[in-house]
Amino acid sequence: DLRVEDIGRPRCGSGEAIVRTMASGICSGDVMRWYIEKKAPLVIGHEPSGIIIEVGSGVTTVRPGDRVYVHHHAPCHSCPRCEREDHVQCETWRATGIDPGGVAEYFRVPATNLAHDTLVLPDHVSFEEAVLIEPLACVLKALNRVRFRKRDTALVIGLGIMGQLHISALRRMGVDRVIGVDRVDFRMARALEAGATDCIDVRKEDMVEGVRRLTEGGMAQLVIVGPASVSAMESGIRCAGAGATVLFFSPASPGERLCLEPNTLYFQDISLVTSYSCGPPHTRAALEMIAGGGADWARLITHRFPIERTPEAFRLTAEGRDSLKSVITFQD
Repeated sequence: DLRVEDIGRPRCGSGEAIVRTMASGICSGDVMRWYIEKKAPLVIGHEPSGIIIEVGSGVTTVRPGDRVYVHHHAPCHSCPRCEREDHVQCETWRATGIDPGGVAEYFRVPATNLAHDTLVLPDHVSFEEAVLIEPLACVLKALNRVRFRKRDTALVIGLGIMGQLHISALRRMGVDRVIGVDRVDFRMARALEAGATDCIDVRKEDMVEGVRRLTEGGMAQLVIVGPASVSAMESGIRCAGAGATVLFFSPASPGERLCLEPNTLYFQDISLVTSYSCGPPHTRAALEMIAGGGADWARLITHRFPIERTPEAFRLTAEGRDSLKSVITFQD
């Protein structure tokens, strides 16, 4: 039930700012039905970039006219969880949010978000490229949580926008071989353009057998499971070689259970790692990577829609076929 509605423009308080949205991405999590329904009703969108048009008293970090990316959550930076850099487990991080949401012509940035995770964009980074900061930051956080070496074989299961970002990041980090897995020709072709060395089409070949063939039996040393399903997780574990790390990048639906024999992991020294969202160190690293060039980040944005066509953008993202990142754009 997606609607485009008129509401009042948010008001700016002390320590806060108002942003005029210029672009806002549609996240794969936005179309994960069970995940978004538990939050409804809400204004969807948590990948916005825009222009500061108003600041409240006491604000010194930004000024009207600044081009910014704003993270929808921000930590307190003072609790034990923040001290351990577990920012997404910080109670303040979980309680914060932009008002009313990213797919809106204007939004309010609370003081915590403004102080702790709002980034001024370099002039050469476009608003559309800035939409990729949050998803790339999630990828960089995940890769910080796993171990891999440059000569390892990495396997990326699922070649939507997050899979594409994983491939780009791994290649930029120097990993020699990255195998992609999908069932959509468009996405596999884009993955090869992004730096994947091989792709396995699961319509034509069993994924585990494909990995075994490409690695001559050695399997993958890093397995990134993108799809939000237990079956994908189970397949990912079967693709892992001795000493490998398997990363669950997405959650499964509530109630699903992952059943496995512990000795499969124990005697092969296979590690299971999860990674949820991102914090300030990762958004800054993502902006630095995007600003540093070396990749055509804008090519990942395949579709653009005005706000009136937001429901169409969500349907396209939910289909998961010939698209990567859909962006809602706001014209001058």
